[in-house]
Amino acid sequence: MGAEDNDEPPSKRVKVSSGQLVDISDGTFVRDPASCSLGDSMARPLALQGDNEVVGTKGVVKKVEFVRIITEALDSLGYKKTRALLEEESGIPLHTSVINLFMQQILDGKWDESLNTLRKIGLVDEKIVKLASFVILEQKFFELLDKEKVMDALKTLRGEISPLCINSDRVHQLSFFIIAPSQLVLTGVSGQGIVRVKSRTKLLEELQRLLPATVMIPEKRLVHLVEQALDLQLDACRFHNSVVGEMSLLTDHQCGRDHIPSLTVQILHEHNDEVWCLQFSHNGKYLASSAKCKVIIWEVKLDGSVCLKHQFSGHEKPVSYISWSPDDHQLLTCGEEEAVRRWDAESGECIHIYEKNGLGLISCGWAPDGKRIFCGVTDKSISMWDLEGKELECWKGHRTVRISDLGITSDGKHVVSVCKENMIVLFGWESKVERVIQEDQPIISFVLSMDSKYVLVSLSNQEIHLWNIEGTIKLVAKYKGHKRSRFVVRSCFGGLDQAFIASGSEDSQVYIWHRGSGELVGTLAGHSGSVNCVSWNPGNPQMLASASDDHTIRIWGLNRVNMKQHGTGNGVNCCNGRS
Repeated sequence: MGAEDNDEPPSKRVKVSSGQLVDISDGTFVRDPASCSLGDSMARPLALQGDNEVVGTKGVVKKVEFVRIITEALDSLGYKKTRALLEEESGIPLHTSVINLFMQQILDGKWDESLNTLRKIGLVDEKIVKLASFVILEQKFFELLDKEKVMDALKTLRGEISPLCINSDRVHQLSFFIIAPSQLVLTGVSGQGIVRVKSRTKLLEELQRLLPATVMIPEKRLVHLVEQALDLQLDACRFHNSVVGEMSLLTDHQCGRDHIPSLTVQILHEHNDEVWCLQFSHNGKYLASSAKCKVIIWEVKLDGSVCLKHQFSGHEKPVSYISWSPDDHQLLTCGEEEAVRRWDAESGECIHIYEKNGLGLISCGWAPDGKRIFCGVTDKSISMWDLEGKELECWKGHRTVRISDLGITSDGKHVVSVCKENMIVLFGWESKVERVIQEDQPIISFVLSMDSKYVLVSLSNQEIHLWNIEGTIKLVAKYKGHKRSRFVVRSCFGGLDQAFIASGSEDSQVYIWHRGSGELVGTLAGHSGSVNCVSWNPGNPQMLASASDDHTIRIWGLNRVNMKQHGTGNGVNCCNGRS
């Protein structure tokens, strides 16, 4: 029941069902930390005077347990004298004298004595006794081999480990080290055919995780409980949008509305037509936007101001889609049923034009490796190209012409597209397996979350639906309040850990919801035309951009005026963006 040992290789961490004991490749046994009944049923609890006394207003915190976890916390922090004083004054020892003896015997390598003491602890489940014995004897076995006492190690294996009659596969592996002791090392990372002799401290931590919590307090239990409490406070906070490091144990956590971007800090006027598309780069250092055939790359400065970097021209039809490369060095732009162009973000040069004879391209996206691109085609197909323009594969009938949105999952194995008016298909282009999201209303647009676990779908009935696509597809949330009747209005994930949902709206406002609760936490006014698209800066959770029919882009930030009482007015001026 202790905290996970993060020093162990990832391959050793396993998922267990509630209450199960399992063995893993190196002979380590772990117990499900979520199982509460396991520890209670496997040992006689430490019997102390006043054991039923409780503290706190809820009547659920047992005084004895509370003092013991405080004592363990002091011990783990190195405050040994203070720990001893607490035990003396409270009369509540961290461990019984038998457990203290057992722990010292483990650290001293007195294996036979520790096995005898293990029997005196009071464990009522014989399986736990055997599992703990196996772990101890395995350590004894490896240390004998390390001292080149091969015959003693063989005697331990045959006479002590094998008779336990558990984990026969591991016993066979141990036999191998009798034959090839050179495969045993004291330090270094475990690899194929190589075993590391763990320290006795690590052995003790392993036993601590194996034995019931009533016998040995889990390591850093108090810290774990505090972290759980902080997580619950974060989950309950509707406006949390700053790093966890800013939290304090001295007060309950609560953020105000001023933690989400709500103030126009800059207005970008460089476009002279309706701004349809808007997308921050993955690192948040650049912002790309399009209005009719004109594309602009903006640079986000260290002070948060946004300045024009490049203007692109070359498309003959309005640009309907923008996609940044995984490394943010290049940009794809797609003309409406025309061609896809690839641009160098640093130089502003067009590197390549992707076209298909007799057909138009209507969307584009990058494979995670940055070496291939995917394009939606007007014949309802999706094509995959290499960067030089060679078509590698083409899948027919996987999209509609009306919706240009296209998503590629972070593992590169699935393409996400609207295949019917009210249906999204998740197409495994390697596995050829299809899964679908079925909506009751026509789909206007969609976007894939950064971790590819969710799809956010904007519908014609002025609702936005959040679908979990990890495993079984299921609808998990709905967001309402924004206005849409005629135009394509796009939404996005954003904020710290993508905890918020933002959307444009035909009533000239930006709407923001808390992703988990679905609560509308903000409406941002300022535009004079329909807000077509929003994009939240991945590198700065406190920066949001919106694009409008009023020919402007607004950059939204924190309401520092509220914090500093009229410090900066209604924004800042920078380069070609004036507020």
